[in-house]
Amino acid sequence: MSTAKRTGAATRPSSRVADGHATDGHVADSHELIRVLGARENNLKDVSVEIPKRRLTVFTGVSGSGKSSLVFDTIAAESQRLINETYSAFVQGFMPTLARPDVDVLDGLTTAIIVDQQRMGSDPRSTVGTATDANAMLRILFSRLGTPHIGSSRAFSFNVPSVSGAGAVTVERGGRTVKEKASFQITGGMCSRCEGRGRVSDIDLAELYDDTKSLDEGALTIPGYTADSWYGRTYRLSGLLDPAKPIREYTGRELDTLLHKEATRVKVEGVNVTYEGLIPKLKKSFLAKDVESLQPHIRAFVERATTTQVCPECDGTRLNEGARSSKIKGISIADACAMQISDLAAWVRELDDDSVAPLLESLRRTLDSFVEIGLGYLALDRPAGTLSGGEAQRVKMIRHLGSSLTDVTYVFDEPTAGLHPHDIQRMNELLLRLRDKGNTVLVVEHKPETIAIADHVVDLGPGAGTGGGTISYQGTLEGLRSSGTVTGRHLDDRASVKDTVREPTGVLAIRGATANNLRKVDVDLPLGVLAVVTGVAGSGKSSLVHGSIPADAGVISVDQTPIRGSRRSNPATYTGLLDPIRKAFAKANGVKPALFSANSEGACPTCNGAGVTYTDLAMMAGVATTCEECEGRRFMASVLEYKLGGRDISEVLAMSVTEAEEYFGAGEARTPAAHRILERLVDVGLGYLTLGQPLTTLSGGERQRLKLATHMGDKGGVYVLDEPTTGLHLADVEQLLGLLDRLVDSGKSVIVVEHHQAVMAHADWIVDLGPGAGHDGGQIVFEGTPADLVAARSTLTGEHLARYVGA
Repeated sequence: MSTAKRTGAATRPSSRVADGHATDGHVADSHELIRVLGARENNLKDVSVEIPKRRLTVFTGVSGSGKSSLVFDTIAAESQRLINETYSAFVQGFMPTLARPDVDVLDGLTTAIIVDQQRMGSDPRSTVGTATDANAMLRILFSRLGTPHIGSSRAFSFNVPSVSGAGAVTVERGGRTVKEKASFQITGGMCSRCEGRGRVSDIDLAELYDDTKSLDEGALTIPGYTADSWYGRTYRLSGLLDPAKPIREYTGRELDTLLHKEATRVKVEGVNVTYEGLIPKLKKSFLAKDVESLQPHIRAFVERATTTQVCPECDGTRLNEGARSSKIKGISIADACAMQISDLAAWVRELDDDSVAPLLESLRRTLDSFVEIGLGYLALDRPAGTLSGGEAQRVKMIRHLGSSLTDVTYVFDEPTAGLHPHDIQRMNELLLRLRDKGNTVLVVEHKPETIAIADHVVDLGPGAGTGGGTISYQGTLEGLRSSGTVTGRHLDDRASVKDTVREPTGVLAIRGATANNLRKVDVDLPLGVLAVVTGVAGSGKSSLVHGSIPADAGVISVDQTPIRGSRRSNPATYTGLLDPIRKAFAKANGVKPALFSANSEGACPTCNGAGVTYTDLAMMAGVATTCEECEGRRFMASVLEYKLGGRDISEVLAMSVTEAEEYFGAGEARTPAAHRILERLVDVGLGYLTLGQPLTTLSGGERQRLKLATHMGDKGGVYVLDEPTTGLHLADVEQLLGLLDRLVDSGKSVIVVEHHQAVMAHADWIVDLGPGAGHDGGQIVFEGTPADLVAARSTLTGEHLARYVGA
């Protein structure tokens, strides 16, 4: 048989139909789909779906319907796991271990690049420049072209301290051991005063003790340091200080012993303990921890007792004098990092030196990508932890924009989050550009503007939580509109501008605000109404609302910072709901409340209250198996014999919020304190969550609404919400507007930083910042009612809102 005849079946040129998929031809062209069969991650119910490759597929559905479970926890997770398996066992030992998703078949996967909204590290040394490698390129540039020359690129790094040393080293040479003198020196760029953080913290001694009292009289005012507490007794009875002497009468040495003495062993009440000065003790116990993870009363103390200011030595640049002295065309690396990126890109374009031509080209490309993606208003020295979820996601996109890779699966989590309607078109173009290079683009999204550009739509639902997890619709956008699903019905929803608006009961005055890019802004935010602060990304909204409102205004801020908590944390523990539930069980059964905590005395001894036992398999993914003793219920068998209203504690934690609201609202289990918290959870649209669901399984939108529900019981009268529509389905936005109305009608003032036109249209008052981003923004360009903004059309927001309401 001839060679041509033998290979003919495999080499026939493929003929393609209109949608670009091969109908016949080479066998390699037949793998045009990602096939998912029987996916059961989280709330997915045996989901099977076929997703076309090299197309843009948008996944829609109400919050909690299973979109992330399908896209991130199944498709993307398996792709990453398979890639990790291509490395040797030794290398895999250093990589995160990923468990295989609960799915029967995953076929046709390609390499997945995940671009999610996870906030970047909050370490103060992590900046926009370090996260995108722009800083690394600038450091090399200054080490080659900077004058005077001060050293290698390490001399310009605020993470490298300057170190030097000398001494004798022992060397084996020719069978003999000889000693030689050696010295070394590393020139780093770190500021020695703030250790590269740019800010220094001082402790206010007046918050630590009352100097008119003695230790016996309870001079220490630190939480947990009362005269009778263990810490208080350690200081009183250490023998190092006179406990009856008022602190203001201490000598310099005695005050130093109280505040700064290094760890020393002393005997207190016959027990050997370690005595340590107050300041090093506090730095270890309170100040070294993340403020958000502290108990509320300790957090309040830390915020009172510590003052943070810009480092006086480096002026906040994080760099020492040597690094700041070396310049290119009169600009130091500190100046370059502080520039707005759009200006820095223009400065780099002016540089021309053949010796660093490839470096300049790469740096220009990176900086131009910032501008292209709508982040030209940032500066490279901006701490990465201060970026919003949407900004963080776009920063992560930068390294992929110029990539030559094709046939890759890009996975995006609401890429339009934090974007003004004006910027969404630009983001859409970037998504289409990635697709047109031959990549598969999977997008989880709620915004109709992005759903509109999809080649293929997969709608999950019909509800959230246990009411979701199935495919409601898959196909074209036109088909979605007529499908009758929740998304299809609400796709063309448009809020209308109010005919009448509420009258303010007062104003919150902001005067001379200069935070970040604000230009001495004076504004009166009305109280007693729904006020919306809007403007393009980077125009100064957060600087105005979060950075300029007076600290004594009694503001309750509900932002998008992630909720910190382990897999043991759940809605019941986070909201404080578990306390009244435990007390109700204890009272009904005549036992102590601690028995009804899976983290305390009632925990199953086999799994320590986790419900599962974990087996570590080194570089393989660990295995979690349901605890055989408690069968996943987390409590000891004896605890489960105690009932309240016919249910045990494990059955209560397995209830949905809606079910629990009914259960604790009437009958034997009636518990008003628990019922109030559950009502608030239902109010914010979280009725489908189960009380014991781990916080780690909640989506971003669910976490913010959980925070809102928790704060709704607070005493403050002014609520500041940061883009509460993030992660919300079109159908849920209506419910959110109803909730905001109820808050205002109950006498609260609500200030919302928002881009969603439905929230703008529903507002009583709008403050619009701009006209642009960065140094082109920072000004109030409009104040007034939504109707006035639509009529004037004088700003970008006005134009888009007028288009949205059909004016």
